[in-house]
Amino acid sequence: MDNHRDDPIIQHCRSLPGATEDLKWGNDLVFSVAAKMFAACDVEDPDAFSFKVEPVAFEMLTAQDGIEPAPYLARHHWVRIEGRHLLPEDVLKDLLTASHGLVASKLSKKKQRELGLLAAS
Repeated sequence: MDNHRDDPIIQHCRSLPGATEDLKWGNDLVFSVAAKMFAACDVEDPDAFSFKVEPVAFEMLTAQDGIEPAPYLARHHWVRIEGRHLLPEDVLKDLLTASHGLVASKLSKKKQRELGLLAAS
């Protein structure tokens, strides 16, 4: 996993609050928050990325060439981008941040506070 240390997109995923990473299914580098996935890429082809989006973004993104519903996760509004060149880096980072937020928002308030996603009350 450390061979992606200079990759700006992977570094961005690693930098999100409470984010963890692990290898699943043999070749997928999966990013999670509280064990809930928010992004994944194939370690053999890290140019392709999958992540969760809002339903409206799902429709807009999957209408573009090279962006498709993610296998097995499309019903949960996950997209797969075949190549990072299809979106500007800042847009991809914003989408990954939003994916993290979508997943984190489903966590309990207690868990969100533990991960530093909410201010302590």
